[in-house]
Amino acid sequence: MTVEDLALQMTPGIGVRGAVHLLEHFGSAERIFAAAEEELTGRAELRSDLARQLVRRTGFPAAEKELKFCTRQGIVPIASTDPDYPALLREIPDYPHIIYVKGSPAVLSECCLSMVGTREATPYGQTMCHRLVERLAERVPSLAIVSGLAYGIDIAAHRAALAAKVPTIAVLPCSLPGVVPTQHTAVARDILDHGGALVSELHSQTRQKGTAYIARNRIIAALSAGCVVVESPDSGGSLITARFADEYHRAVMAVPGRATDRSSAGTNHLIRNRKAQLVLSAEDIIAEMGWDLGAAPVARKPAPPTPVLTPSEAALLDCFPASDPLSVDRLHQLSGLDPGELAALLLGLELAGALRQLPGNRYMKL
Repeated sequence: MTVEDLALQMTPGIGVRGAVHLLEHFGSAERIFAAAEEELTGRAELRSDLARQLVRRTGFPAAEKELKFCTRQGIVPIASTDPDYPALLREIPDYPHIIYVKGSPAVLSECCLSMVGTREATPYGQTMCHRLVERLAERVPSLAIVSGLAYGIDIAAHRAALAAKVPTIAVLPCSLPGVVPTQHTAVARDILDHGGALVSELHSQTRQKGTAYIARNRIIAALSAGCVVVESPDSGGSLITARFADEYHRAVMAVPGRATDRSSAGTNHLIRNRKAQLVLSAEDIIAEMGWDLGAAPVARKPAPPTPVLTPSEAALLDCFPASDPLSVDRLHQLSGLDPGELAALLLGLELAGALRQLPGNRYMKL
């Protein structure tokens, strides 16, 4: 991460999608700021007033101030071009170029599962949260629970993870080191003390208007390979998170409730409309996620012997970062292969035991 990365975020008028657009054309923040105005308006088709802002480096004073602030507060800014930026988050079309992390950045690349739901959680919803997380903790190594630190199911999921000694990630709608709601500051401290992380895409100079909740929900969905809606009425933020997860080709799951319960109307409708897979237990989640684990493992199964691959198959396999799953669309972008050739190579790698297909047309390296 460089000061240019922060300056790109701090340049007025650029925004999240503008930064993504420029990075697609130039590859890095340094190259963006090294470009001439004519190159910015021509090659990247940027408006002339925005190109002048970049050429004049108007975002640099704020970026240098932000860098000092992060150092004082123990906040780690991570750019999308950094190797420790979460691979799943980078897959989405509106990924934030900078995320701010307090705690352990490494936990963002663990086996992340988001658990969300209504702020008016019932005892049933809270009980299901704890049962699911407790059993997942016994069976899934490297598990991390992602949620939004809000009232209700979110805070129940974080507390369940802490009780089960599983790292948990709170994605916040405010700049760090702040916590929203402030009543959950003690839980946020516990998250940090137990190897978890607080995450935000907002820098400290952001004007807080209380409008970042929907944007925050997309990050919860994107960080996770799957999303479990534990309890939700017919509308609310958790259903928005589920919609994002579906759009990002993540596995969407929901816990059913009684037909007469308002607090389960949303989850029941997700299941009825085939927008989510019904889950009753941790084993259902494991099956839906394709986590092939033994009855009570203490570590993941050892990797099978490296199969004999053709040069084309080996080149495609090299596109995978560690064991993070990739969508077919992302593999097409990384490999440059046409759809027919890509499908044939994926089938060959799957038959060779080098890949596994996951829900949402995604593949994971074994």
